[in-house]
Amino acid sequence: MIIKLSEKYNTEVVPEMMKKFGYKNKMAVPKIVKIVVNTGFGREISGKTSEEQKKLTDYIIENLSLICGQKAILTQAKKSISSFKIRKGMSIGAKVTLRGKKMMDFLERLIHLALPRSRDFQGIDSKSVDKEGNLTIAIKEHIAFPEILPEKAKNIFGLEITVVTTAKTREEGIELLKLLGFPIK
Repeated sequence: MIIKLSEKYNTEVVPEMMKKFGYKNKMAVPKIVKIVVNTGFGREISGKTSEEQKKLTDYIIENLSLICGQKAILTQAKKSISSFKIRKGMSIGAKVTLRGKKMMDFLERLIHLALPRSRDFQGIDSKSVDKEGNLTIAIKEHIAFPEILPEKAKNIFGLEITVVTTAKTREEGIELLKLLGFPIK
């Protein structure tokens, strides 16, 4: 039986972190605050007609919303870049910010299903954790998630996933993520 990530955090991770780092209170133990999932499609969308742009944008938002279980929002270009054929205000990406139960559900699917299914996956490099203990990873193909049927996928796009923690140092962040089950090398 697989225990839920939130239960695992409370029963296994908190006591282990308190023992390893010497926290006096369980509220001082780092935790995951939010997850930001985003994708950029400025390259695919530039140079296309407005109808083709709308179709591609709708497709990406629909798939990202399916993966995260929450509606994705569009991100606009802050300034025009002529060499990339991008105008100010043009939609060039989409993102979803997950918190609470949806965040934990997404994390379970990411750790147990999507990462092992992604091509050429040998574990997350520990360099992916920054000095504040936040993890940023990239998945090259969104079809690694079980919600997306590979045979129905018209376009394949990549995702960037940022796991934001309350850890003060890189070591605390790495240990928290390892104890939660992330396959960190």
